[in-house]
Amino acid sequence: MDIQRIAAFSQGAEGGNPAGVVLLQTAVADADMARVAAEVGYSETAFAVQQDGTGNNWRVRYFSPESEVPFCGHATIALGAALGQRNGAGTYSLTLNDATITVEAEASQGGMVATLASPPTKSRALSGSEMRDVLALFKLTEDDLDPRLPPARIHGGADHVVLPLNDRARLASMDYDLDMGRNVMREHSLVTIMLVCIKDNQTFDARNAFASGGVFEDPATGAAAAAFAGYLRDSSWPHGGRFTIRQGEDMGSPSLIHVTLDDIKGASVRVSGAARDIA
Repeated sequence: MDIQRIAAFSQGAEGGNPAGVVLLQTAVADADMARVAAEVGYSETAFAVQQDGTGNNWRVRYFSPESEVPFCGHATIALGAALGQRNGAGTYSLTLNDATITVEAEASQGGMVATLASPPTKSRALSGSEMRDVLALFKLTEDDLDPRLPPARIHGGADHVVLPLNDRARLASMDYDLDMGRNVMREHSLVTIMLVCIKDNQTFDARNAFASGGVFEDPATGAAAAAFAGYLRDSSWPHGGRFTIRQGEDMGSPSLIHVTLDDIKGASVRVSGAARDIA
């Protein structure tokens, strides 16, 4: 397979979340995709099979080193950049396991920029067991939480938990046991757990634990950003139609995720970011 390596949500020539991208003419076996994703070793690799002669319609699946995930935002941004480089600027239709979405590619002075339109969003309060297990995983208490936004289970193509923290230093010191995290996330059917600090109404610092995929931390998580957008909308947060997530700074891979949204609960949101090829 021809494996492209692209960092999504990058800042110029640095940062971003590396993803593998494989463009295929015909489908390959699940075992082969799982093996390639494990060999690539990034948090996700996207496998896209061309559906017709236009080059505009693709069947996409996402694999982490340890599991298949239903939707991955940063790998979709990387895929959009790869399609833009191959076929030119435009909007591409992507059929996922559970949804059909689009990704738009355009060239910029610094390289490709891609924008995905997410699956529908939803959110709900955490159950008692979800709250207990997630707080225990990170050795947090309810005193560490920001009362402006309650913890929640959020969805924008995949399931996540978000914990808004009241102290940026607490976010910087995020730590947990990988095996325990894997067990918690798999028990509660979570892809990531998102810890976030509010800088202002339209700027957030975030870290995403991804033990469910065998990865300690994601430097930029587009799927969680989409889910978080739906959660802000459900919470009547004054987002002003757009916001920015700064992620990866605490792990030396600074990333920028730009999100635009309307006020229609459950509707798709748009997640944008720059992409760079990894040598």
